[in-house]
Formats: sequence, structure tokens, C-alpha cells
Amino acid sequence: MTSRAPLSVAALLLLTAPLAAQLPAPVAAVDSAYVRYTAMIPMRDGVRLNTEIFVPERAAGPLPMLFTRTPYGVGPDVIAAAAPGRSLHELARDGYVIVAQDVRGRYKSEGQFVMQRAPRDPRVRGAIDEASDAYDSVEWLVRHVPNNNGRVGIFGVSYAGWTAAMALLDPHPALRAASPQASPADMFLGDDFHHNGAFRLSYGFEYAAMMETSKENEQFAFDAYDTYDWYLKLGPLSNVNAKYLKGKIPTWNDFVAHPNYDRFWQRQTIVPYLTKPLTVPTLNVAGWWDQEDFYGPFAIYQALEQRDRANKNFLVVGPWNHGGWNRADGRTLGKIDFGAPTALHFRERIQAPFFRCHLKGRCGSAPPEAITFEAGANAWRTYDAWPPKSAVARRALYFGPNGTLTWTAPNEQPAGGGHTPAAGARGADGADAGAFDAFVSDPAKPVPYRARPIEATYDPRGSGWGAWQVEDQRFAHGRPDVLSWVTEPLAEDVTIAGNVVAELFAATTGSDADWVVKLIDVYPDAYEADPKMSGYQLMVSGEVFRARFRNSFERPEPVTPNRVTPYRIGLHGQAYRFGRGHRIMVQVQSTWFPVIDRNPQTFVPNIFEAKAGDFRAATHRVYRSPRFASRLSLPVRDPVHP
Repeated sequence: MTSRAPLSVAALLLLTAPLAAQLPAPVAAVDSAYVRYTAMIPMRDGVRLNTEIFVPERAAGPLPMLFTRTPYGVGPDVIAAAAPGRSLHELARDGYVIVAQDVRGRYKSEGQFVMQRAPRDPRVRGAIDEASDAYDSVEWLVRHVPNNNGRVGIFGVSYAGWTAAMALLDPHPALRAASPQASPADMFLGDDFHHNGAFRLSYGFEYAAMMETSKENEQFAFDAYDTYDWYLKLGPLSNVNAKYLKGKIPTWNDFVAHPNYDRFWQRQTIVPYLTKPLTVPTLNVAGWWDQEDFYGPFAIYQALEQRDRANKNFLVVGPWNHGGWNRADGRTLGKIDFGAPTALHFRERIQAPFFRCHLKGRCGSAPPEAITFEAGANAWRTYDAWPPKSAVARRALYFGPNGTLTWTAPNEQPAGGGHTPAAGARGADGADAGAFDAFVSDPAKPVPYRARPIEATYDPRGSGWGAWQVEDQRFAHGRPDVLSWVTEPLAEDVTIAGNVVAELFAATTGSDADWVVKLIDVYPDAYEADPKMSGYQLMVSGEVFRARFRNSFERPEPVTPNRVTPYRIGLHGQAYRFGRGHRIMVQVQSTWFPVIDRNPQTFVPNIFEAKAGDFRAATHRVYRSPRFASRLSLPVRDPVHP
């Protein structure tokens, strides 16, 4: 997979043509400190990719190049990001040639765009992918850009983060540093389009339409401001093509054709192809509240870690949403104040030194393996691995009677309120399951994923999409279709560092279900440090799991009605301090609409083909008995550890 396909003679001539023939005269740039060139760089199959090149006019050379490859369009305003307060400023003042490229088939680049094109098969002569396009582009750049030192760093956020990660499959010798940031890794297990098999409806629909309606971004035109209403009136997912897309959006057609984790999705994920020893220093970047691609950076980091023999693999995680480290100073996200400009800290103290060392040879002390921001304490922490391998112990918080959450296992708890064992379902052996809490989940009345109105993801009038994961969860607390358990006010700080796991024992009267689990920090009712945060319910971590995939993502199967079934649901990693006087809450629900599509709760082989009559209300039970002790497993850090 990672071997480079041989170049045709014609492509080789294009790649090595004289500079004068390939790099035209400079054109006007937004920033007069740069000389701008525009080039159509040829790939090995003859397709040409539109590329903007910005050479500092007065910097002493030769200079390294910083390269990004994006589907969102490049132009003369790319270099505006080098201005003070913008994302490239801290890098630009070190002196780099800045290069930005439209990926294949987007904007001014030639060829066909394929959403997250799968890595190429090395057995197919002349096959191409984003790794080969990155290789050919770097080859051309080091040969043709004036005043370069032969060193290239590739970086990018989101899709451009993925193209940076793809470059690591077959790195050009001139590629000396990479920083995939918020890169997706697996679109079925945990990134943009699905989480644990549950389809991310609003994002998947709107993003696919935006990317594939034309070569340039084109937003879907909703006829309702509150998209909750629009998606609910849409009805079954089969109506998307029948009423709107008409089969013209390839990615939506892929969703319909591949509802399970089949070869299509498995071929697309990057992780199995990261098999070579890591030779390119790599800075992986993620945000704790990334609403789009939180799974990917950790999956890529872990995959590279298995191939890292020379300590070249690094991870940074801050208190950001998707790409938030590149916007403003990062002191706040929504109503949450982190006490310091975290994004500026990253750009000045972490990212700039990383590229300065590997592209310019100006290195300071060796960086730590992992740097994470611990919200709650509002402090940066360093670790020699992530998740941490020491000073962390797993502790369980058990669901208890009367909405209590406790460190005490159920067999040590008083019986309390709630449903009696006689009212419960049965275990697999037919024995009574014991105490539980129950709710009715109705697909006709799904729980909104954030407070309404819910604007379109990229509504030009503004959207709450970017900060929805730090929204106050009180809008959901108290609903009859949302269960909550909460601790007493904490007598001392509780700090977590690592992966959060929900161990749920649940039953349903239906034959399928979704389980949404949220870990929440409940602020004191009278919070003197910041009165506007009094009583605030901050989602520290949350995830959804589609029950049909409990045994296999490749081969879904129905749930046996009224049988208690165990679910182990990863809520991913987090570094967070629950302060003394705060309370820890867990919420469980079965709809998160429309960010997650509605589960019919009646098993059908393909939810994209479900009929209106398949959607039925069901009673769900979450068990908290000694035998079926639902709980949250937390990686609690030693309080004496800094």
C-alpha cells in the first residue's frame, strides 16, 4: 500500500520541467510581504492540481515550505492567515514559504473528487490517492519553488488534517514534519458520518450536499430555520433521495448502500495502512470538545505509536472545538472560561517550535510525548504516554436508586426507590434482573441534541454547531425520556485522565435501540467564582451506541426484547477536574436528534430503507441491581500527581 507507483514518462517530464515553464510570473497577493505564484502542479496520471505559493519577499533563505492540501478552496487570501491574531501568524513570522493546494477535483484542480478516497492498491499500476498526490506535489515543489531549503512540513485541520495524515503512508524524502490536526480516521466507528454505527444525520446530509453538489462549497437550502422540525418532517431516510438529492450525491448513495461496517468503510479508514516505521516527526492535535472529528486524532496517534521507534510521535489535546486552536486566542468556548489563551499558547509554544525544530534545525529541549489541557483545573499537563500509564486508577460510579450516583456498588446500597425487581426483565438465563429505571423512547418525539432552535450546521446567519458540546444540559435534564443519576457535592476534587467507559446493562421492548451516555459536571447552585455558571451542567464527555452492533459492526443483529443486554460504550478520552462542591452526573437517553438519525427501534436490515411504520415507541430499562450494576468507569488520577 505504501510503495510509490512508477511514474509514466509524460508525468516525469511534467514533474521535472524547467522552473520558468511551470512557475508563472508573480501575481498580486493580499500581503505585500509575500510574492505570490499560482501553479497547476501535474500528478503522475497527468491531472493538474491548483496550487498557491507564497514566498516571503524579504526573508533570508533558503527557506523551508509549509504545505496544506484542502477541499475547501485556496486563493490569494490564503496568506491573510499570516496576519497577527490569525492561524498562521506564529508560523509565518519564523519565515516559511506557504503553499496551499486544492485537492483533486475541487475548486480549480482537475480530476474527480472522491470523498476520502481509499488508499490505493499497490498492485494496481498507476493507481492514485491522496498519498500519491502529496508525494508528487512535494517532488514538484522542492524542484521548482525558488529559495527553498528542500524541507517540507505538511499540516492541516479536518479534511486537510486527513490529507496530511495520508502523506505519511508514502512520505517523500523532503517531508520532514507533519501535523494532522482533527483528522478523521474512521467514518463508521467514530468520526464525521457515524459514531459506533449510529448515523450522524444532520452533519452527514449537509456536508455531503455541500461537498458534492458542485466543485465549490454549496450549502443545502433549508426551508425552515429550526432544522429539528425539517428533519422530523423528512420522515424515513429514504425520502432524502426521493425528495431532494435524487441520487446525485455519491456520498449519500454510499451511506444508503453501506449501512454496516463492510469492506467499503474498512478500505477507507487510514489506520490499517499506517504500517511503516514512523520516520516523519508527527504532531497530532485534537480538541476535547471537537464536534466533528474527535475519534480520529487519537486513533492515528495510537497507530503511529506502534511504529514509533525514535520518539517522533506526539499528541496535543486542548479545550477546543473543531479547529478551535486556529481561531482567536482560545480562552473561552461557549460560556466556559479556561483562564488563559489556550489556542495562542498552542500556536506559540507548541506548534511553532515543532516546525522550527524539524524544518529549520532550531531545536530546544525535547518535547513531552503528550500535552493535554486539564479543564476544571485550567492547566496544561504533560505525560510520557496517552492514556497515562501511571498515577491513574480506575474507579466506578454506580447508578443507584432515586437518581443517585455513588462509588458504592449496588449490593452495598439500600434498596431505595425505583422499580422493584418483580417489575424487571429477565437475564439471558431467565432469572429476574432486579432493580432498574425506565423511560419511553418515542422516535416521533426525539430528544434534541442541543437547545432549540437548531440552525443548519453552516448557516450563514450563524450556528450553534461549533459549541453545542459545551451547552448547558439542563434543557434535557428532567425530560421523561432522559434518565439522570447524580452524586452528592464532592468533598474533594476528582481528576480524570484517560478513557471514560460506560458499562450499561439495559433492556428494551423493541428489537433495536440507541444508547446515549453523557458524563456531566454539575456546577454548584450558587457558583460565586462565576455566577452565570451557577447550576450549569457541562457535558464533559458523551457518546452514542447503536445496539444492533453490540456484537459486530460488520454483522448487525436484533436485540432480544425484554432481555438484559450488556453494553460497553467508550466515551473516549478526557482530562478534566471535577471541583470540590461540584457534582458528577450521568444522563442516559436514546435519541440525540438530528445529529443522530432516529432508530426505528424495530430491527430492519438497513435503516436507510426503513418505512414509516417501522418507527415505534419502546420502553427502555437501565438496570442498577447487584447482578446488573450499570456504572461509569473513570480513570481517576492520583491527587498528589501534578
